[in-house]
Amino acid sequence: MSIIPGKAAVVGIGQTPFGKGLGRTEYDMGLEAILAACEDAGISPSEIDGLVRFDMESLDEEMLLSALGNPDLSYFIGTPMGGGGSASVLVHAALGIASGMAETIVCYRSRARGKNSSFGKAQNQGGRYWERLAADLPDVSGMWHVPQGLVTAFQEMAMITRRHQIEYGTTEDHFGEVAVTFREHAIRNPNAVMRMEMTLEDHHQSRMISDPLRLFDCNIETDGACAMIVTTAERARDLRQPPAIIRAGSLGAGSHHRRLSTLFDRSREEDSAARTGKRLFAQADLSPDDIDCAYFYDFFTSLVIIALEDYGFCPRGEGGPFVADGGISWDRGRLPCNTNGGQLSEAFIHGFNNNLEAVRQIRGTSTSQVEDCRFALVAGANTDPTGAFILERAS
Repeated sequence: MSIIPGKAAVVGIGQTPFGKGLGRTEYDMGLEAILAACEDAGISPSEIDGLVRFDMESLDEEMLLSALGNPDLSYFIGTPMGGGGSASVLVHAALGIASGMAETIVCYRSRARGKNSSFGKAQNQGGRYWERLAADLPDVSGMWHVPQGLVTAFQEMAMITRRHQIEYGTTEDHFGEVAVTFREHAIRNPNAVMRMEMTLEDHHQSRMISDPLRLFDCNIETDGACAMIVTTAERARDLRQPPAIIRAGSLGAGSHHRRLSTLFDRSREEDSAARTGKRLFAQADLSPDDIDCAYFYDFFTSLVIIALEDYGFCPRGEGGPFVADGGISWDRGRLPCNTNGGQLSEAFIHGFNNNLEAVRQIRGTSTSQVEDCRFALVAGANTDPTGAFILERAS
């Protein structure tokens, strides 16, 4: 039985402004977001005794120690993989709190990875990762995929998207509905980078990036940082903000989009996101019907549709009709999703900005607030080793 349920809570959130080519380092932005999260929670940075980061993060715990007042870290861990890490960081934080390894943990992501976001020549100093590939490709996926033209996530996800179209009849209209809906959410959000109205026709006329994915099917490129403070549920009651209780958290590894020879080697019902979802709901003693809003890793519109199916909000093949019926819309849907605009329209902080929006929903402060929101589900990328968690409003 998991030790997570009800033991920890998110008590502080912080972020920088989001934008394209901000001209800042990931250290600079990460520190600003962490200090803002501490201020939001009403704690001193020196009280932090745990830290959870992405393994691909260039801003590590040693870099933060002096700037945060030399806290005595008793728990620090990195979580691997790209989009899956956006949710799994909070699962590891909850485990650290529940096990007694730490009392106040910070999770964060700082990202300067856009076209004009380089702040140095080294591989981890910003910019697009595919423009910084080494001459040698020793990893198993790179050495086989890159020479065949699978260089970027756009190309890899295009193959997965086409597979879903072939198997279930998912259409360009369905993808467009996701993009248009999330843009509607972003328009109400002053933090969002993309706030210009979008129509289905606009989506269909945007240029093709990697068939069948168009420009408006792809996450935007932005700089920025986000952070969250996690502490014990007991302590959370005495802090500045209404706590968002971590009701459940689950991890799952399986097939991976960089290894396409195995991604479809098993039924999607047995893949990482679907297995993660089943464990998550069992741990929380909830069902998909209990969830008031959801936050999916929307690096591409098609993966939101697949995630609705992976996590049991609709049967296989019905994700497209679900979104076409307005199912993910804030003001009329049965499951409002990515009410901040997500990575398609708010910002691309490797999914971490979705985590913060889930906390706002629990607090009742979202710009697209779900009425009487009690449970919010957040999922990492469903094509990577992944993670997911459920936040609950404190009673």
